[in-house]
Amino acid sequence: GVCGLLLAAAGSLPALAGEGVEAPQAVLAGLHKILPETPVDSVRPAAMPGLYEAVVGGRLLYVSEDGKYLIQGTLYDVDARTNLTEVAQTEIRRAAMQEMSEDQMVIFEPKEAKHTITVFTDIDCGYCRKLHNEMDAYNDKGIRVRYLFYPRSGPNTPSFDKAVSVWCADDRNQAMTDAKTGKPVEPRTCDNPVADHFALGGTMGVRGTPAIFLEDGVMLPGYVPADRLAKALDAPDQPSN
Repeated sequence: GVCGLLLAAAGSLPALAGEGVEAPQAVLAGLHKILPETPVDSVRPAAMPGLYEAVVGGRLLYVSEDGKYLIQGTLYDVDARTNLTEVAQTEIRRAAMQEMSEDQMVIFEPKEAKHTITVFTDIDCGYCRKLHNEMDAYNDKGIRVRYLFYPRSGPNTPSFDKAVSVWCADDRNQAMTDAKTGKPVEPRTCDNPVADHFALGGTMGVRGTPAIFLEDGVMLPGYVPADRLAKALDAPDQPSN
């Protein structure tokens, strides 16, 4: 499975709702009927009565308690003006990042780390290159950068092959820097996590690159300058990790 996130098959989940509440069999049956090959991670009552929140293959869905209706969309709390779907997705991302193995990443370490960000990157993406060109600035601010590969063009494309070559290089960090500055990287193949990273990015909602994830699961889509990111991470109202 992708980074160990998919926990069990749908047919073996009699009680995943949590807090002592058993997930109705009708909900599980409905999920299995429409997504028979996809593992169900969890099911719990949603804030809206009659609706259950299900995480299926890392994706958030809503299912009616009779299992007849499935909704893929955004649930809002109108009075609180809160995007409940984004809150839940942030929890999923945080859990996913806790499961990630740093052995499967390319990491640029500061002398003294204050914060860690996880970045899905595409070697050929202009703003990914801009971010990487400022790596010293991020590191100087105490920001530790963990790279995962997300070649937007997908498998069997030059960008994907470059990512594999970077991973298989003797010095991955130098190869990443060379590739990001347009220098040729020796074509190589080996066992690599690029396909897993690409699939994980899809389940975590990555649609473009760079996609920056904070330690609390919040996603920042796009390039953020080092100064602005450091101020946000250091702000007193920044959610705790």
